[in-house]
Amino acid sequence: MSVKPVFTGLAAAVAISLSFGVTAADISEWSKDTVSGETDEAMHMEADLENGRDVYEVCSACHMPEGWGFTDGTFPQLAGQHRPVLIKQLADIRALNRDNPTMYPFALPESIGDAQALADVTAYIEKLPMNPENGKGEWAEGTPEFEQGKKLYADNCVRCHGEHGEGDKVKFYPRIEGQHYAYMLRQFEWIRDGKRRNANPDMVEQIKNFTDKDMKMVINYISRVPVKKEDLAPSVNWKNPDFD
Repeated sequence: MSVKPVFTGLAAAVAISLSFGVTAADISEWSKDTVSGETDEAMHMEADLENGRDVYEVCSACHMPEGWGFTDGTFPQLAGQHRPVLIKQLADIRALNRDNPTMYPFALPESIGDAQALADVTAYIEKLPMNPENGKGEWAEGTPEFEQGKKLYADNCVRCHGEHGEGDKVKFYPRIEGQHYAYMLRQFEWIRDGKRRNANPDMVEQIKNFTDKDMKMVINYISRVPVKKEDLAPSVNWKNPDFD
């Protein structure tokens, strides 16, 4: 299957923005709200991976056939992301629960399909191997900034996102390990500053006092946490065979 340039505009429809979770151990009212409407409908559908591949052809113009996005953070890495997280973010945009005026018209069902299409394409994306060289922050392991970021992560993020950023698909907490630094930094800032309308309010409260330096240090740390080898592509030169 080849990637068709005509899909470039539609690819914005699946530039799924991944939000951070919160430190609340129990499912909050916000979390309960995520399992209603189209999100719930898509999650309970049996996925057709072949159709998911076809739908993903739309996405591949921006996210690339491998689902790796760009290390400069223009588009996030989608490969390996939890299916419920992907479904929720796209459904939120369609329902106007998340503001993205550029993406909105391309996210509509008449542009990319109904709830079944969401179920199919997210299942396909989830199984893609991840980029072994994601975009990273500026501070290497052993620097004071790296160590402070590690502490900030342990104090604020680990209970929801896990020891290595693996997330929690049941609670819609995204997998942030292996994600591009620049993308995560932008989303973190938007959540902190109240620009992500579908962000978990508990997280907004949790990080409201983070300085810009705090934000950069914690995101630098998680961008450098190694992803398990079995979840990665064999090399940065790997090509998605579905798009040969």
